[in-house]
Amino acid sequence: MVRAKKNTKNIKNKKKKGKFGIIIKRIFLIVAVVLLLWPIYFIVLYKYVPVYYTPLMLQRSIENIGVENSPKFTKKWVSFSEISPNLTRAVISSEDNLFQKHNGFCFDMIKKAWADIQSGKRFRGGSTISQQTAKNVFLFPIKSFVRKAYEAYLTILIENIWGKERIMEVYLNVIEMGPGVYGAEAAAQTYFNCHAKNLNQSQCALIAACLPNPIIYKVSKPSNYIKKRQSKIISLMPKMGKIEL
Repeated sequence: MVRAKKNTKNIKNKKKKGKFGIIIKRIFLIVAVVLLLWPIYFIVLYKYVPVYYTPLMLQRSIENIGVENSPKFTKKWVSFSEISPNLTRAVISSEDNLFQKHNGFCFDMIKKAWADIQSGKRFRGGSTISQQTAKNVFLFPIKSFVRKAYEAYLTILIENIWGKERIMEVYLNVIEMGPGVYGAEAAAQTYFNCHAKNLNQSQCALIAACLPNPIIYKVSKPSNYIKKRQSKIISLMPKMGKIEL
């Protein structure tokens, strides 16, 4: 009789554990489906609608709460035709010289970045412009393998839904170009008192030179290192040939 009661109790416990396991699996499945499907809506939307605010902008705003003399938020969306071709050429030369050819990922850049880490050289990063755009528009800059994997998924989506010209247009409108400065138009007005379409080769090369870390590297006060990068980018720009996006 006692054994029968114990067996009945064990069966009930197993059923409870089984039901709990099913609930957990369903929750994980729902979360996975949401994570896979929700970006598609926004990516299709952002193919036609300007991106006015990003997770990085939100993070910077939170970081500056209560900070005296915090940088003023400056951003203005302009169409791709209103941005100097010099800037497109400069960022491709500096950040991703195979942008026109790859499908979102450049494994040569990844290998070079890893080799630099192993040899102790300055870390350059292995992300393409497409990956940087996906990260800036949809993700917080948190370093983790999970975030990197999700970034790869988003990169595949924007490559196939947006295409190269839209990726470059969004990139040049949302990328951080200094403390509180986001996008080409804001950078042009802040640093050179002109519109993005009027930026010259030297100005564009200087902006591109600071992109790896626009908080430390100053367009307004370029260090010798940045000036050397600027000169290098200027020398590379003509070698890119015709830019077709």
